[in-house]
Amino acid sequence: MHQDKKQLEVLLLEYFRESYFDFPKGIVAPSESPDFIVSFKNHHLLGIELTRLNPWNLATQTPEQVAETVSRVNIIELTREIFEKNLPHRLFVKFLFSDKIKIDESREMISAIKFSSIIRERVKNLNYKTFFSISLSQPELPEELESILILNHPELKTSVWERSNNLGVSTNVVEDIRTAIHKKDEKIGLYQKQRLNYYWLLIFTDRLRGIRNYNLAEKVRNHRFESRFQHVFLFDLVKSDIYELI
Repeated sequence: MHQDKKQLEVLLLEYFRESYFDFPKGIVAPSESPDFIVSFKNHHLLGIELTRLNPWNLATQTPEQVAETVSRVNIIELTREIFEKNLPHRLFVKFLFSDKIKIDESREMISAIKFSSIIRERVKNLNYKTFFSISLSQPELPEELESILILNHPELKTSVWERSNNLGVSTNVVEDIRTAIHKKDEKIGLYQKQRLNYYWLLIFTDRLRGIRNYNLAEKVRNHRFESRFQHVFLFDLVKSDIYELI
């Protein structure tokens, strides 16, 4: 379990490095408390801690939404099984389903075959010994899907195929971010035992969304967050958007 978690962290940090133009040049090494240490030519050290944005203010699902979630999880698992019968590669894949188009239970297998074919065609000629990221969105996807994020890293040995925001949707995203920062701030004394020069916190989320999405990104950008870390980032994986909170 710990090994799987570290493999996933390596993949996500590499995705962040690719997406963040100002990521400093240095040698990145996996660590513990913090998760990574970046070494620079001037002998300075940067510690980076990763954490997932949990929906602490979780919205309650209706019975219909619960049933739809079960169906979508089943479709994704079928898609993964079909894909891995043809290609042995282990991928990180996130599916963002449309809120407008529903998939009937009788069409789950057909949808899975279709989704698997789309992913296979996009990755079959790529080099799996290197990191790559692919973001698919409308109109190149079936109407049942808004987007698919595909990540590959040679370190990843266990597949991760999930719904976007599979932990649920929050009623107060800004407060969730504050909670995530506070929980890591409480541990910064542990990180400082490494005697590093700088400390960053990277909070990642599948897709920045809440019950009320109106101006949500703007609210996050404009909110004044506080932390003992020198920099705190919020990373929207599906859109590859980075919010520099501190």
